[in-house]
Amino acid sequence: MCMNPEGASSPRAAVRREGRVTINDIAALTGVAASTVSRALSRPDRVNRVTRERIQAAARELNYVPNTQAQALSSGRTETVALLVSDATNPFYFGLIRGAQQQLRAAGHALLLIDTEDSAELENHLLHKVRRSVDGVILAASRLPEQTLSVIAAELPVVTVNRNVPRVRSVVIDSPDGVMQAVEHLVSLGHRAIAYVAGPPSSWANEARWRAMRTAMARHGLTAARVGPFGVSRSSGSVAADALLNTGATAGVTFNDLLAIGILQRLAERGVDVPGEISVVGCDDIFGADFCSPPLTTLTAPIEQAGRVAVSMLLDHLEHLGETPSRQTVLLPTHLTIRQSSGPAPRR
Repeated sequence: MCMNPEGASSPRAAVRREGRVTINDIAALTGVAASTVSRALSRPDRVNRVTRERIQAAARELNYVPNTQAQALSSGRTETVALLVSDATNPFYFGLIRGAQQQLRAAGHALLLIDTEDSAELENHLLHKVRRSVDGVILAASRLPEQTLSVIAAELPVVTVNRNVPRVRSVVIDSPDGVMQAVEHLVSLGHRAIAYVAGPPSSWANEARWRAMRTAMARHGLTAARVGPFGVSRSSGSVAADALLNTGATAGVTFNDLLAIGILQRLAERGVDVPGEISVVGCDDIFGADFCSPPLTTLTAPIEQAGRVAVSMLLDHLEHLGETPSRQTVLLPTHLTIRQSSGPAPRR
């Protein structure tokens, strides 16, 4: 007796009853080996055109969805990249995340975002936890010791952002040059007593900015004061503002914009005029820096571009494992954006 093509004995009907479609189902429908189906779907160039097209048509007909876990096991790739940030609520990272995600999506990869809560211990723990689930990692503002980073980079493809470690690929935003621009700006306005409001002591960028500030001040025969370290959140601005005032400085260059905005709020509470009595300069030009009160003079950084470049470097690393990289470090320029929080030094 002739059965209906879509009847109980039909391969299509059997697949529909049993649920998830596998390569074995496609093999049964097309009359080829499962290994041929696997090659046609994962490495189509290794299967002749007629067979490949028949297999692909059957896969579409059966609504076949690839098993990404199985593909990862066979290829060693998950097509997922982890991006580790020290604080996902910090607006600095918004552009970085957006740039990285756009670049990864264009390459057919997924982004796994991890917040390390500004903890080197947690960062190290999470890196070891996800290392088998991702193809590589982008570490933004890593708090890990240099030696630990070097060991991790020898075992897992890594690109750092704002952290320069020998033999580790990195994207560095040139905020030290921006700090020098800020010092030149303030000195041109008559400021001679300028203080650096420091961020976390474990931050590579923090120390790089402090060195740049001392160098820039020395060019004018001046000595920079330093207060801190402070947390990188706006709430840290209150104690930072009080410490800045205690130095007697007429201007302060802060580690980041969140800290600078917190300082502006505290100075307003204390009735200190900005920039009439003291000028404040931030770093990063985050969302909100241009409409705080007063609008913040700050270093504008190509944050979104840094995310895209980091992904490009990591994907190039994955394609050329074991080879000497064409680019070890990419340096992205910054520029000073002058707003109303900086002005002429007060007459004393």
